[in-house]
Amino acid sequence: MSDHTPRLLDALDAFEDGIYIVSEEFTVEYMNRFMKDLFGDGVGKKCHKVLLNYETPCDWCNYREIFEKNETRHSEIYLESAKKTFALSEIPVTNRDGTRSKLSIYRDITRRKEQAALLKFSEENYQRLFTHAGCGVFISSKQGRFLDVNPALLRILGYRDKEEFLALDLARDVYLAPGDRERYQRIIEKKGRVVDYELQWRRRDGHLIDILLTSHVRYGTNGEVLGYEGIVVDVTERKKSENKIREAYDFLDNIISCSPNAIMAMDMTGRIMLWNRGAENLFGLPADEVVDNMTVQQIYSREVAAEVTRMMRDSEYGGVGRLTSYPLTFERRDGVRLEGNLSASFLYDEQGKETATVALFMDLRERLKTERELAEARQHLLQSEKLAAMGRLTSQIAHELNNPLFGIMNTLELLKTEIPPSNKRRRLLDMSLSETVRLADMLKKMLSFSRPDETERAALDVNTVIDELMVLYDKRFRENSIKVKLDLTPDPGIIMASRDQLRQVFINLFSNAMYAMPDGGILTLSTRPNGNMVYIIVEDTGTGIKPEHLEKVFDSFFTTKTDSIKGVGLGLSVCYGFIQDHDGDITVESQYGEWTRFTIKLPLA
Repeated sequence: MSDHTPRLLDALDAFEDGIYIVSEEFTVEYMNRFMKDLFGDGVGKKCHKVLLNYETPCDWCNYREIFEKNETRHSEIYLESAKKTFALSEIPVTNRDGTRSKLSIYRDITRRKEQAALLKFSEENYQRLFTHAGCGVFISSKQGRFLDVNPALLRILGYRDKEEFLALDLARDVYLAPGDRERYQRIIEKKGRVVDYELQWRRRDGHLIDILLTSHVRYGTNGEVLGYEGIVVDVTERKKSENKIREAYDFLDNIISCSPNAIMAMDMTGRIMLWNRGAENLFGLPADEVVDNMTVQQIYSREVAAEVTRMMRDSEYGGVGRLTSYPLTFERRDGVRLEGNLSASFLYDEQGKETATVALFMDLRERLKTERELAEARQHLLQSEKLAAMGRLTSQIAHELNNPLFGIMNTLELLKTEIPPSNKRRRLLDMSLSETVRLADMLKKMLSFSRPDETERAALDVNTVIDELMVLYDKRFRENSIKVKLDLTPDPGIIMASRDQLRQVFINLFSNAMYAMPDGGILTLSTRPNGNMVYIIVEDTGTGIKPEHLEKVFDSFFTTKTDSIKGVGLGLSVCYGFIQDHDGDITVESQYGEWTRFTIKLPLA
């Protein structure tokens, strides 16, 4: 070993760096403790053998520069044998005896290199993320300039030249209005960050886009605000989709709300979740009183709700889960009776489980009323056709019988002149003549039925016609113990009618009333105007009409009189024909065994 004082060598042992000295023959002359701990005591051995177990000098050895050029060299080396990286300083040293040595100092920089590598890796990752992120990433100054942005933000805002983009004035060129950036700055500087802050930014082509901005404040070392950094997500397409969905929802909501039909939705317990304006109007219940507070069982009975549910689960009523038609009649809370049609269907979840019910109730009161009126009109038309057909037949029969009948009557009258009243055969002759007269009267009625009296119509007060008939029938009513009650409106209005035909109608009704009250009773006659009509009501307290006969009383030749002498079933048919001919109507009501009421309706002039 060359001349190295022991105190100096002890001092070198205290160093945290590795130190060793080699001679010009690559022989290790000295190793401090650090080096010995790493490579073992190699004094006296070749340095390349100690460090790397090489038989020849190391490739990176700076022997020539140190020993020949007397230069100090600095380098970094990684020694596989120690698994460490060192900062190596090689210093030429001239010993007292004139020999030369090399002082090598190994500073362990393994950890620093690893940290640097990690830092570099992290920076590369950040740069890769920054470059390839799908959303925009930015760093901006407080004054309103972008300091750095990633390609995605350029793409979102329609720019290709980054320098052009970094030169933009944010408040003027990017934000919809300068006030928007000022508002954003106030919020972020107060809270330190914003998350999904909604804004509209302007693209290079002037189009506006909707964005969500998530960013935080960049502070300086003294806590001053330097600027902001964050990410930008373009949600324009999502906003468009949301707007379309909202518009579709609003449209559907308007359809439901404006529907004149009642639309309601219930959960599976019957609790009402939806109640549109049509339901409010039809059921007379406001939505805020019904929704979440009432069940459908409270609207139209528990039994009906159960029946509707059962039918919805049956395939026979429109398919499983549907009920296409269910006639429903119920009374509203205010007493109004509703008639309509209910249709309903189940709503299912993804597993096919029933989750709710939606129902539609259509108010059919007007339609049903019209259908009833049409049915009544068809009935009247059928009755008229039957009367016309019967009239033609009756006219033909009466015409064929009338002439021979009058010949028989004339013959019988002639025979009366030849047979004195005291003759026993005279009674048989009178009976024959009487029957012939009755037969002639019957033919007259039949002709009247087939060819109504063509007397000219004139302005009439119906009260006057009734008063005139009362004078004629007063005696007959009293003889039959019938009490007459008159309830005539003083001024019922004027009608245009045939006096004779109207009299015939009343006479027929009086005749029927007397027949229905064989033991006496009360006959009530009343008149009253009603709109553009006058109502004439004839009511008796007689035996009434059986329900199964009510629809037939105006049919020709229908009679319940067992005595053929008292009627052939044409009286009410004649009445019906006369009234219909005057554009009026006649109806009958009766409680069998108690009363019968005929109502005649005639138009006012």
